[in-house]
This record gives sequence, C-alpha cells and structure tokens, in this order.
Amino acid sequence: MTDVAPQIGIAEEDSLRADLYDFLAALLAGPPSGALLAKASSLSGDESSLGQAVSTLSRVARVLDERAAEREFNALFIGLSRGELMPYASYYLTGFLNEKPLATLRGDMAALRITRAPNVYEPEDNIASLLEMMAGMIRGRFGAPVALQKQKDFFFRHIAPWAEHFFSDLEAAENSVFYAPVGTVGKAFLEIETQAFRMGAG
Repeated sequence: MTDVAPQIGIAEEDSLRADLYDFLAALLAGPPSGALLAKASSLSGDESSLGQAVSTLSRVARVLDERAAEREFNALFIGLSRGELMPYASYYLTGFLNEKPLATLRGDMAALRITRAPNVYEPEDNIASLLEMMAGMIRGRFGAPVALQKQKDFFFRHIAPWAEHFFSDLEAAENSVFYAPVGTVGKAFLEIETQAFRMGAG
C-alpha cells in the first residue's frame, strides 16, 4: 500500500495496535529479513494469551536463520505450483481467487483513498495487505487517522470473516515452525481486536 500523508500523532494504545498490525503484515508479506527476525527475537510477552504467544515467537526466532525462514515461507505460501496455504480473503470465503470479496475490498479501499503500491502484484485481499491497511488507517497514512467506527466496519467486513481461520491454519500447517507462533499471535490479537471493537464502537 502507498502512504499519501505523513503520520499523525495518535494515542499510545492505538500506536501499539498499529505496531502489531505492521509487524504481522511484515512477517506475512515475504520471507523475513535478518532485521525482522532480530526484532522478533527481542520481543517479550506477559502471561496473557497474546503475551505467551509473543514469547514463544521470540524463542523460535532466536534459533532461526534467514535462509531457514525463507525456506519455510516459500513452503507455506509459494511452493512449486502453490504453497500449503492461500492467504487471501477470496480463497477462504469462496474457494477461489479474485472473487467478490476482492471487488468489495477494492471499492472500500477507493472510498478510504487507499491505493496499491506500483511494485505490489499480489491481490489486495492478501492477509499481509489487509493488516497493513489496518495499521495505515490507525496511523493516518492515507490521510487523517480513520475513525474507530470505520476501522471497525473495515475489520468486520474484510478481516474478521476469515483471518482467524487462516491464522489457525497457519498454526497447524505441516511446514510451520517459526510461523506456527506467528499464527498464534495473529489469532490472539484478532480476538482482542474483535472484543475491543464490539465494546468500543457502535
């Protein structure tokens, strides 16, 4: 996605939300770099479900090198013909790529002034792109920070119907080692977001 405005000051809790959306998006957009693995290995969590998942991810990241991470990413998402998982809303919701969920998303992206970056060729309903869009809405990358109600609407329309299922599949995937705790972190975070949106926006 392309940033069309400078980031604007937001509440600390929203900044933390955006950080986690961005972090998960980076892990799922491509094979993690050494810097991203180092960031993952430096994290620590509390005793909550999300905190424990973050701690597990950190422990795995400490013993993983870049080449092993790339092999795992490719096995999960690329493969010779296709990877073990298909991280697209259209696929999870209809069984096919480039279906109605993608068309609906493109309409909502246009309304929010979100455009696909010219060097990105993945369909926009890829999980990494959707998480990046959430971070961008929170931070104000596409204009002013997006109101909580609009964040909620986007989340429940494009992420909630399928993403927890995807993260559960990622946890259990045959080729998941590093990405198993990524799945656990994603699932726990989306559960928190779901509850917070239900409590905090009308």
